[in-house]
Amino acid sequence: MGTAGVEAVWRIESARIVAALTRFTGDFGLAEDAAQEAVAEALVSWPLAPPANPAGWLMATARRRAIDAIRRRTALQDRYALLAADAAAASAVGSAIGSALDEEIDPDRIDDDVLALMFVSCHPVLSPEARVALTLRVVAGLSSEEIARAFLVSVPTVQARITRGKKTIAAAGVPFELPAAGERRERLGGVLSVLYVIFTEGSTATSGDRLLRPDVAYEAIRLARTLAALLPDEPEAHGLLALFELTAARFPARTGPDGSPVLLEDQDRRLWDVSAIRRGLAALARASARGLGPYGLQAAIAAVHASAPSVEETDWDRIVVLYEALGRVAPSPVVELNRAVAVAMASSPAQALAIVDELIAANRLPGSHLVPTVRGELLARLGRRPEARAELELAARLCANQRERSVLLRKAAALS
Repeated sequence: MGTAGVEAVWRIESARIVAALTRFTGDFGLAEDAAQEAVAEALVSWPLAPPANPAGWLMATARRRAIDAIRRRTALQDRYALLAADAAAASAVGSAIGSALDEEIDPDRIDDDVLALMFVSCHPVLSPEARVALTLRVVAGLSSEEIARAFLVSVPTVQARITRGKKTIAAAGVPFELPAAGERRERLGGVLSVLYVIFTEGSTATSGDRLLRPDVAYEAIRLARTLAALLPDEPEAHGLLALFELTAARFPARTGPDGSPVLLEDQDRRLWDVSAIRRGLAALARASARGLGPYGLQAAIAAVHASAPSVEETDWDRIVVLYEALGRVAPSPVVELNRAVAVAMASSPAQALAIVDELIAANRLPGSHLVPTVRGELLARLGRRPEARAELELAARLCANQRERSVLLRKAAALS
């Protein structure tokens, strides 16, 4: 089994392994470090002698590394005594490499362990950047290099965020446990927002020379599926999953063969992923059973687009209503900007321009390329070409994504 095999097993099993180790040791940082050491050892030994039970091998090796680390910490002998009641137990762990999975992971606690791991990785004591880095590293199993490539930062930056995050969790004494029911609902929003940030970066990269980063987006979808499965009665978990599925369904049509963006009105809808649309609609139905929250409403908007045969035949009136509802439950300037786009399609660009100008007057979204992008489009539809060109050129200067910038400049040039 080569490097690809090790990476595949790790990607699938990492959350369960780190979660189980954290429960056993009570030390989130130690568990993650021990798991990484086990992967490093697997990269060396598996090509020579593939294990019969790869996940069990990783679990047993990681636990042995954790025991070794605790042994070296003389101040933590009490914790080691709890982890391995006697020397014989510790020796058994070290020798149980081939068949340890069933012994080391309690199958009745796997779901709770993974869920607890997600809540720890997204704990409010961490900075937003640390939450994203830890979630991708510990829950999704991505390497520091993969995270750095995804967010266009340096590997040392990612490693520093992960290290600081683990130290913060340790210093704050964050317990490895599921929050109480009331607190869980309150903190669930933080978990959902981290997944949303990860998916958003994958679906429209904030910078770089690629519009899409599908690997990042699909990791967010995988995590959202896990969360929805672990919390079947949480509507917003299903709403978020629905939003991801319905948005990702359009990925095959959003870029051309050369990677250049394809606007919604120009997309070949036959390329949209029908299976993803079906999964998204099913998740949306589950979210709708108890009323839609912010993510569910966004998914409902995506569902309107997914069911429309063309831009012209889209039910823009319904989209306006959904954005109005979203603006009431989760007001933000981005929601207002999107509502303006929908109003332009449903009613008139002049009415939409008034909404955008209100955002500008209130200094909402300063420095964002989104406002001049929308304003330029509206001015162009109103025939105010010089003003539209100036807005689109401003948007291009503010946009950090090279692919998006090229589209904006091309539109501006067409207005000459």
